[in-house]
Amino acid sequence: MLRIGVVGTARILPSHLRGMKQLLDAGLADFRVTALVGRTMEGALSFRKRGEGPAPRPPVMTGGDPLAAPHMYVSDVHPDTLPECYPDVETMLASGRVDAVVLLTPVGLHHTQALQCLEAGVHVFCEKPLAVSVRAGRAMVEAAERRGLTLGVAEGVLYDPGVRHQRLAVQSQAVGQVEMVLMGGVGTDAWSPDNMVAKTPWRHRKVEAGGGPAVDIGVHQFDHIRAVAGEVAEITAMTGRFAPERFTRDDQGRVLDRVRCDVEDTYHALFRLAGGGMGHVSFSWAGHGRPTFWPGGPVLYGSRGMLQGGRISWPGGEGESLEAWAKGAAPAGTLERWFPAGIRDTKAIQFLDFVRAAAERRQPEASGREGLADLACAMAVLESDTLGRAVRVQDVLEGRVDAYQREIDQAHGLL
Repeated sequence: MLRIGVVGTARILPSHLRGMKQLLDAGLADFRVTALVGRTMEGALSFRKRGEGPAPRPPVMTGGDPLAAPHMYVSDVHPDTLPECYPDVETMLASGRVDAVVLLTPVGLHHTQALQCLEAGVHVFCEKPLAVSVRAGRAMVEAAERRGLTLGVAEGVLYDPGVRHQRLAVQSQAVGQVEMVLMGGVGTDAWSPDNMVAKTPWRHRKVEAGGGPAVDIGVHQFDHIRAVAGEVAEITAMTGRFAPERFTRDDQGRVLDRVRCDVEDTYHALFRLAGGGMGHVSFSWAGHGRPTFWPGGPVLYGSRGMLQGGRISWPGGEGESLEAWAKGAAPAGTLERWFPAGIRDTKAIQFLDFVRAAAERRQPEASGREGLADLACAMAVLESDTLGRAVRVQDVLEGRVDAYQREIDQAHGLL
């Protein structure tokens, strides 16, 4: 049995607990959450046992977003074991009660807390983005590899059914060579034009978040692009900050909190793929009016056909469901491996991959190195805007280009 410590009692935690419960109910894994570390003890106790502790905080989103998941308690996941609550990572590690941690703290804390855990011989499953800078992320990856430990990143895109099907379509040459990829949008119902994203001020501060949507959303987008279309070689980008101050408001529109922003809220980037294709990716937390997104995005054009959302089509054809197509095209056993016990919840599948990887002392599919590659693409957007020129992603990954990140690395003592 793998003993799990959860560090950071954030609003994303219920979606992780929901995934864990699915795995235990299906008998796919053997683990228990044995420790909770919160910014306050009250925060930790609010997730420990149903019927006890402080009232939970309400979700900050609606619909299918992970931040909208209904509150859950560890006792809902496994009533036979209740976790101990600790005030900090050091005390939790000293207790000897954990074999792995799920790290859900703000991104600016990821590298210091992950390094503490890895140096103590504890596996780490870290929320995305992997780290506040490429240098910080590289330190995490190198520490895990040096100690022979598992480092996973909670990047559900790789495990998403639609992405699995898109990836299969490209790898099987069903649409030919990738030529163009279009992805992105402007505005969100919850966060535009000047709402504080997820009611978390730190997301709008450079040295705490690393960047705005180029990092927070960009790692998802580039993970998707890399998974389906291949590696990104070069990026040319522009960013903007259209809301210099952001707010949380009550139902009557009264300001409850505000934050001055020093990160972008909008980015547009052109990129070239290592395989020769090209594309455009964007995102914005600004925008007055209705949100606009690529319909059914991302849109991928190949030399024989195209993918758009959940459909595959060829010239002169109406297209068909990618899911239906994949059932006939996937090698035997593939769908069962992708979606064990029929589970399609990405939080559940990615955590199962991590738990199995930790048991076998290997890296999961969404490894620290994968998270670092996504982060390098995201930071290349910000480096390109800072330098006013095209930037090679490999130069960002290897630290040769870091003009934008230098301030972050200096603030965290990484230089």
